[in-house]
Amino acid sequence: MRILSAGFLAAIALTTTASAQSGAAPFTLAETGQGFGSIGDALAAIGDGRGTVIVAPGAYPQCGVQQGGDVTIRAATPGSVIFDGVPCEGKAALVLRGRSSRVEGIIFQNIRVPDGNGAGIRLESGNLSVSNSLFRNSEEGILTGDYDGGQVVIDKSTFRKLGRCDRDLDCAHGIYIGRLASLSVTNSRFDQGDGGHYLKTRTARVTITGNSFDDSGGHLTNYMIDLSNGASGVISGNEMVQGKDKDNWSAFITVAPEGREHGSAGLVIEGNKAGFVPGVARGSTFVANFTDDPVRIGANELAPSMKVKDRR
Repeated sequence: MRILSAGFLAAIALTTTASAQSGAAPFTLAETGQGFGSIGDALAAIGDGRGTVIVAPGAYPQCGVQQGGDVTIRAATPGSVIFDGVPCEGKAALVLRGRSSRVEGIIFQNIRVPDGNGAGIRLESGNLSVSNSLFRNSEEGILTGDYDGGQVVIDKSTFRKLGRCDRDLDCAHGIYIGRLASLSVTNSRFDQGDGGHYLKTRTARVTITGNSFDDSGGHLTNYMIDLSNGASGVISGNEMVQGKDKDNWSAFITVAPEGREHGSAGLVIEGNKAGFVPGVARGSTFVANFTDDPVRIGANELAPSMKVKDRR
C-alpha cells in the first residue's frame, strides 16, 4: 500500500540540526522589525495584541508562553527552525493561551516532562492553526485542554515517534485534542508511534482527510484514530497501514470508546484505504462503534481479513 508523503514534509524530516544565527536577534516582530533573543521575549512584546514572530534558521534549546492576543510564529525558512528539548511550565515547547495562535514551518523535538505529556505545543485557550511543521521524538505532538469553542486546524504536517504508555502514567498520543468544538487534520503524516493512539480527539466535530497513518515502524501502539466521545464530520481519503508491534490491534478507528458525549449519526467514513504490513493478516476491525449511532460507512478499500465494522 502506498503511503502518502508530501515533498515538503520529507524535506523537513531530513533537516539536520543547525546552529542558531549569531549577530542579529533571531526572533523578529514582522510588524515593527524589533528583534529579540528568545521566543519568550518576543511573545511577551506582543502581549494581548496581534503580531507575527519571524524565526531565523537555527536550533533553539528554549521555549515560550503566549499569555494573550493573536500570535503567528513562522519560520523564515520552513523546516529550518527547531525547538529542541526544552519545555515551559513542565508542559511544552510552546504553551499557548491567547485568543488565537498560528505555527508555520517549525520543527519540535525531544520534549519530555515528568508527567509524561511533554509536547511540542500545548494549547490552553483560543484557536490553533498549524501548517508545514514536524513533531518528533517527544511524548506528545500537540496536546490541548478542555474549553468551549476552540478550533484546531492542522495541515501538511508530520507526527513521528510520538506517544507512550509506560511508567504507570496515562498514555500520551501523537495528537490529543480535548473537549473543543472542532478538529481538522489534512494532508499530514503519522508514523513510527511509540505508544498510545496516533490521533485522539474529544471534539464534537472532525475533518480528517488526505492523511497517511503508517504504523509499520510503530512500537506498542493502539488505534489510528480515536474519537473518544463520538463526533460528527468526515474521515476520508486517508491511507492506514497497521504494523506488527501493537499493544491493541483490534480496530483502526473507534467511535466513543470512552463514553458517548456527541452524536455520531452525522459521521461519514468513506474513501479510505486500510491494511496491514506484509506478512500480517489479522481479524482487526476498520470501525469499532461503541454506540448505537448509525455511523455512515461508505466504500473503503480494506484488507480481506479486516471486518468493516462492529458494535462494542
